[in-house]
Amino acid sequence: MQDAYKNSQILMPEVSRIKDKYYISATSSILDPSMLIVKDGDIFGVFNRFGDILPVGRNEQGLYLGGTRFLSLCELRINGLRPLFLSSNVDEDDILLTIDLTNPDLYAKGRLLIAKDSLHIMRSKILYDMQDLEYIRIKNFGRKTVSISLDFLIDADFRDIFEVRGLKRERNGKRCPIRYADNEMELSYEGLDGVMRKTEIISSVKPESVRNKTFSFLITLQPGSAKEIFFTVTCSMNDKGSRRTDFREALKKSRNRLREKNKSSAVIETSNEQFNESVKRSLADINMMLTETGDGIYPYGGIPWFCTPFGRDGIITALETMWIKPGLAKGVLSYLAARQAKSIDASRAAEPGKILHEVRKGELAALGEIPFGLYYGSVDSTPLFIMLAGAYWRRTGDTGFIRNIWDNIRHALRWMKDYGDVDGDGFLEYVPDIRGLRNQGWKDSHDSVFHNDGSLAEGPIALCEVQCYQYAAKKEAAILAKVMGKEGLSQKLLKEAEELKEKFNNIFWDEEMGTYVLALDGLKKPCRVVSSNAGQVLFTGIAEPDKALKVAETLTSEAVFSGWGIRTVSEHEALYNPMSYHNGSVWPHDNALIAYGFSSCGLKEHFLKVFSGIFDASLFMEFQRLPELFCGFQRRKGASPTLYPVACMPQTWASGSLLLMLQASLGLDFESDRERVIFRQPVLPEFLNRVVLKNLSVTGKKSVDLFIRRYGEDVTVEVLKKPEGVSVMVIK
Repeated sequence: MQDAYKNSQILMPEVSRIKDKYYISATSSILDPSMLIVKDGDIFGVFNRFGDILPVGRNEQGLYLGGTRFLSLCELRINGLRPLFLSSNVDEDDILLTIDLTNPDLYAKGRLLIAKDSLHIMRSKILYDMQDLEYIRIKNFGRKTVSISLDFLIDADFRDIFEVRGLKRERNGKRCPIRYADNEMELSYEGLDGVMRKTEIISSVKPESVRNKTFSFLITLQPGSAKEIFFTVTCSMNDKGSRRTDFREALKKSRNRLREKNKSSAVIETSNEQFNESVKRSLADINMMLTETGDGIYPYGGIPWFCTPFGRDGIITALETMWIKPGLAKGVLSYLAARQAKSIDASRAAEPGKILHEVRKGELAALGEIPFGLYYGSVDSTPLFIMLAGAYWRRTGDTGFIRNIWDNIRHALRWMKDYGDVDGDGFLEYVPDIRGLRNQGWKDSHDSVFHNDGSLAEGPIALCEVQCYQYAAKKEAAILAKVMGKEGLSQKLLKEAEELKEKFNNIFWDEEMGTYVLALDGLKKPCRVVSSNAGQVLFTGIAEPDKALKVAETLTSEAVFSGWGIRTVSEHEALYNPMSYHNGSVWPHDNALIAYGFSSCGLKEHFLKVFSGIFDASLFMEFQRLPELFCGFQRRKGASPTLYPVACMPQTWASGSLLLMLQASLGLDFESDRERVIFRQPVLPEFLNRVVLKNLSVTGKKSVDLFIRRYGEDVTVEVLKKPEGVSVMVIK
């Protein structure tokens, strides 16, 4: 059996080191697209629909903690055979994973002993506090007593997540001898970083044997009787693990924690049950990805490859959810402020005042075999940090917190001036990092920034959307400076923002293309590529009105809009490929930011086209969960969107997409200093007749309940509950 698993390693991914050192390669198809994902804190699991972990296909299945795989094999077998699949599900809160199985026909010496469908096998899993807790119940629905063997196969390869992705190492640490006891097994690995990593598996029932990485049980069941077994898998590093928790206790505590997370969040109810399900899954995924860091709660990026803090991703997720979960932004800002770069370190792309790109744990990061332990290779995290700070203050009026991070905001502004503007022309640029990421905008694959002939742009590279982030950052910082009593700085920043707006519209606009160019290369030659990047320009207000309309027309044309969403580049571009990561695919978060821009510019028709397309796409996804991205093939009648083979699901900023688009649809904004809720030119798509918002916080402990209804092309807002001092304004 183990030999069969070893032979499957030919399907494992290889990393291309020529073009992109950290490219996630896929050398096999998804053998079972119905992956079951659960996460708690820093531990997460990727299981197949049987609830197993098998080293097959893309080899991403496993139980992971701190950037390391602590289980690489976990398989349940009955009389040596795989059970038959009935159903599987992750509950709507993303807490409990449940699988229903039954037995195949079981023979001995050519004689049928147990007919198929006689036994019901239920598996339930929950992750809690560095543990994978599993409950197995086997019930006999047959009419005679049966005896079966039940095997639980276990293994742990302790591979770093980058090794799982395909990175090859010259040498590894030491696998320790397996420790067996009456009802437990311990697998361990001493890494080259000096960390002892252990996986301990304990059964609540004493098996017949524990050997060869297998728990073996002999079970006899009378008609109607059932047998229960609990397994506890505990992960630890240097013997720092967690207190062993009972399955039912863990489930209860997880439910209670979720209630605490949602206590201050708004509740969304609409006339469309499918939209309600998509929103519920989005919120559940975001809650699952929220992780306590010690410096505030932070939304990790995505599972499996990006389950760690990312600067850009966390900020955009906080912006997407600001209107219903404003407290999330505070955690993001706190975490990033605590890790703001203080000195120059070329190995980490760090410069004073810069906001991080990503943080990685694990053996490879600790040893410096990858540069991403604390990596700053992002040109946009820093202006986005300032944008988020301003948006948070406008949403909450939390002046005390802004005062606490004011120095971080000033350092970020200084980074934009002293380091971000590489050549002193007023634009933010980046120089490709030969050790880390070649491209350092949100499209960070090696070939994502190119000229219209397909040649790659050389640095320093100034991306169009990054200039709009800089513009918004200066505008937000001007407001915050005024709040801090820095009137002179406020006026200076406003003046710089207006100068940047004029310069940007003069240099980045391309009348022939009908949109902004993708970027300027190191020679200031424009990358004349029709891209979704230009759409992100609109939501900051830097685009002139006539140009905004032309961008919207271009991006919703057939060459760019697939029917499901806006592609990252037009199908007419030299490097267009609907199956590529960044050159022709559709990204939900990208579409959400673009749609938000369309709405804020009053381009309702274009907005509704994008909103409807992305929502329609969600209906075809498992659990109605929007993935990180999907392929950009043209929408075909009766066909679903084409999945991208190595996309993360869930991906947190994708989960926030429908939430931001709903806010944009309502034209919803806040003036917390005036205790005011504002609806600017609200519009609802055809699939929504009404929206009810409950517990929508305005300021402090004050919240409102609202009822929004569509009458033809008109939208009305009715106040159901409103405390004294709060006002609701509708601007049409």
